[in-house]
Amino acid sequence: MASATSWSEENFSCSICLDVFSSPVTTPCGHNFCRTCVTKFWDEQVQYQCPVCNELFHTRPDLRVNILLSELAAQFKTSVRVKEQPCVETRDVPCDVCTGIQLKAVKSCLECFTSYCHIHLERHQRVARLKKHLLVEPMESLEDRMCKNHERLLELFCRTEQVCVCKFCTEGDHRYHPVVPLKEEYEEKMAQLGNIESEVLQMIQERKLKIKDIKDTFDLSKKDADRVIAYGLHALTALMRCIEKWQDDFNQTVKENLKCTEKQAEDLIQELEQEIEDLTNRSSELKPLSHTEDHLHFLQAFRSLKDPPSTRDWTTVEVHPPSYVGTLRRYLDQLVETLNKKLRDTEVRRIQQYKVDLTLDSDTAHPYLTLSENGKQVHYGGVMKTLPDKPKRFTLFPFVLSGKSFSSGRFYFEVQVKENNVWYLGVARESINRKALIPLTPKNGCWIIFFDKNEFVFHDFNSVVRLPLRAKLQKVGVFVDYDAGLVSFYEVEAKIHIYSATGCTFSEPIYPLLGLCAMFFGCRNSNPLIISAVNQTD
Repeated sequence: MASATSWSEENFSCSICLDVFSSPVTTPCGHNFCRTCVTKFWDEQVQYQCPVCNELFHTRPDLRVNILLSELAAQFKTSVRVKEQPCVETRDVPCDVCTGIQLKAVKSCLECFTSYCHIHLERHQRVARLKKHLLVEPMESLEDRMCKNHERLLELFCRTEQVCVCKFCTEGDHRYHPVVPLKEEYEEKMAQLGNIESEVLQMIQERKLKIKDIKDTFDLSKKDADRVIAYGLHALTALMRCIEKWQDDFNQTVKENLKCTEKQAEDLIQELEQEIEDLTNRSSELKPLSHTEDHLHFLQAFRSLKDPPSTRDWTTVEVHPPSYVGTLRRYLDQLVETLNKKLRDTEVRRIQQYKVDLTLDSDTAHPYLTLSENGKQVHYGGVMKTLPDKPKRFTLFPFVLSGKSFSSGRFYFEVQVKENNVWYLGVARESINRKALIPLTPKNGCWIIFFDKNEFVFHDFNSVVRLPLRAKLQKVGVFVDYDAGLVSFYEVEAKIHIYSATGCTFSEPIYPLLGLCAMFFGCRNSNPLIISAVNQTD
């Protein structure tokens, strides 16, 4: 058998699909076609005729595969055509007609909605009626590029309805709409796309930063949780030691009381047993006397035995079991007080971990106030200094702010207040009115505790909270949880919670605030308020 490589492609091409035969069959007139091609051709015809010579068949021929031609065509496919013809690559438009290995399309027909390789394009270059078809550069999804109403290429853009249209559409529904070529709209949209892409990239960056912020917040929360667990463990260990000591002391006291009762009972029993022994002896002495008939002996013995041995009147003697109610109550009160003290110590230790280093801002200080060089102390100077009236300066209330503000998280600081009769301490928002006498309430941007000799005063939104002094003041701690809306005040030395303002709304930076009552408020302070270094207690 001759080798297929010595023959030309025309010997193995179906005249319908123009491709190498696939399952070739032979018609009664002797022409060869792909089974699929000739079957599809006859399915679309009323009469059965040869696609090449037009010979008419009265009945549909029973076609069988030409085995020899099929083998030769298979050899030709593998040895010749695959080597000579360019196959379609990933970025190329494939030929829609190729049934075997798909070749690269060189043109797309806008009439047939089909893309052709150079082999299958031959009919459009040869057949007269196909020559009239509009051929363009290869395109994918040709149906999507054609107008559904007019079956013409979508080459214009309607800016009114923001859709692609064909030339015939501009004569109908889009007649009065502004229409531009696709390229013009493309260039304009591409310019917009650059801006949109920049915005999208900016949004991506913002969200990445948000993810980082969330992760950082979670990491801080985890560290805070670990610290709280550690403090909780420390506190519980201390409480357990207190309870164990309380239990040992209580057991020892109860045992001592029981021992005293036991000693009393033993002494009484011993005394009773001694009396029983004496009485038993007397009974033994009396029994023989009751049987004697010697009158003289009886009378002489009776005189010495008639009186019983000396004994106690036991009708009023009782052993009272010890009552432990008072002991238990006393020890429980002591335990509660000890536990409360331990809890207060633990609470102060917990918030002290959020300590911050503060320095007072001289640009905010009222002219009556004088700051130390290091910015850690403020005292009432007694003289109104002439200072620049800066926007940040308080001119009516004798206040001063720290130079550091806070917009999130937690912070804690301590101020030495001893020997001062009147002072202010707390936080204020950045926009607080510094030039007017305003109510010192959260509504006006300040969360401040005011001390006046023997009591604390906190001005809430709609009320005044008065708190009695429970310890001699030495140092006051201020703890703020910005995100939770909490401001708490503590007496540091005595570990006493003074007051907590909850549900605070912080919508801008807040500053620690210190204040001393000035002379025109009817008071005078000679000692400074001092921002103290926080020493965490053990």
